Amino acid sequence: MITAIILAAGESKRMGEPKMLMPWGKSTVLQTVISTFQSAGVKDILVVTGGAHQQVEALIGKTVETVFNENYQDGEMLSSIQLGLTVKMREASAALICLGDQPQVEERSVRKICNAFLTSKSKIVVPSYQMHRGHPWLVARPLWDELLALKSPKTPRDFLRKNSRSIQYVIVETPSVVADLDTPEDYLKFKT
Repeated sequence: MITAIILAAGESKRMGEPKMLMPWGKSTVLQTVISTFQSAGVKDILVVTGGAHQQVEALIGKTVETVFNENYQDGEMLSSIQLGLTVKMREASAALICLGDQPQVEERSVRKICNAFLTSKSKIVVPSYQMHRGHPWLVARPLWDELLALKSPKTPRDFLRKNSRSIQYVIVETPSVVADLDTPEDYLKFKT
């Protein structure tokens, strides 16, 4: 089973308000991300919350599983990834590492990444747009222990660099895999 670990623990300091709760189309940023993964056929979804976690958890209710990252204020994505992997350790054969502030990611990109893993059984599958790595990227269960053992100041980028020979790149024709929402300018640029 492939699980999606959606990272939604940031404090949204550069945005100035909780970006997961911001309107996006007829929904919110985070609800749009969740819907995209559900539409792509990912049945197991875990949202890692942190900043504004009470509002975020109230927003999504019981539609997907959530876990609160008590270390969210450290500002490191790694702790949220590690928490998500720990929660899903018994169930999943691979994890999609997803950004909660990437509502423009397309269902077809998610399907392409999952299908690449299911057919090749690569240890890591990463979307690439014009030679730039993006999200969501997938890591197979055999490499989870290595990710779990990473300590700051090491980052997920260091993990990918170290395992570069294990990466299967999936070429996508959309910049949505390399764009997220960090500032009000980003939000206005991408908002639907």
